[in-house]
Formats: sequence, structure tokens, C-alpha cells
Amino acid sequence: MATAAPTKFNDYTNQLNRAKHDWAAHVFKVLLTNTAPVATNTVKADLTEITAANGYPAGGVATTVTLASAAGVSTISGTQVVITAAGGPIGPFRYAVLYNDTQTSPVDPLVEFIDYGAAQTLADGESLTVKFNNATPGTISTTT
Repeated sequence: MATAAPTKFNDYTNQLNRAKHDWAAHVFKVLLTNTAPVATNTVKADLTEITAANGYPAGGVATTVTLASAAGVSTISGTQVVITAAGGPIGPFRYAVLYNDTQTSPVDPLVEFIDYGAAQTLADGESLTVKFNNATPGTISTTT
């Protein structure tokens, strides 16, 4: 599964500047969708998540997020998320979307999405590993 670099949602920077994302305390999740997100989407409700089944939970899977700062640059990183089909297939899906599952105003604001280039279906026993910037932990965002 080839992946492109993550695409930030336009509203992410606005929400970041309004202190809506608490990287140390909030839960960030990756959900799967087969409907193309657009950069102007702002919250999870703007998306159509795939059906929860066969090892894929409603709302997606949490990633562990860390914040580090060095030489005036803050880096937000997230651990890889592994989703394994069990008892049947998962999908189809084409996009993995990172969002803040804790924030309530706005509810579940979006951060970024990864486009896998074509619809994917995990067969029973297959896994998908979502990595931010193809590393683990991988960079979600940097701020200077």
C-alpha cells in the first residue's frame, strides 16, 4: 500500500491557535473512510466512516501522541496505528483520518488525512499499519 504525505485540514491551524488540541491529555484517533475528505472539512461528522466490524472499532483506533521542543521548533509525533481484520474483511477504505476524539467545542476536530491512492480491503487476518510521515513515531506537525 503506497502512501502519500499526510494532508492537513485547513481548520487544523485555526484550532491549534485557539488551543483546542491538548497533545498531552486528549485522545487522538485514526478512522478509516472510503469517501474522499476535503481540506475544508472541519469535524469528524463531516466524514463517512466505514462500518465498524471484524476488528475495526467505531470511531477508529487511538494513537499515542507526544510533543517535543528543540531549538525553537515544536514537533508533534504519533505512534503507528495497526488495524487487523479478524473474523472477516475490513473495508473498503481509501483514507486514514487523524482527529481529536476528546475536544467538544468543536466536537472531534480533524487534523490530517492519508490517501492510500485506491480503495483497500483487508482480508481476514491482514493488517493495515498507519504511520505518520511513514515513521513510528512519525511527525504529525511542526511549529516554529
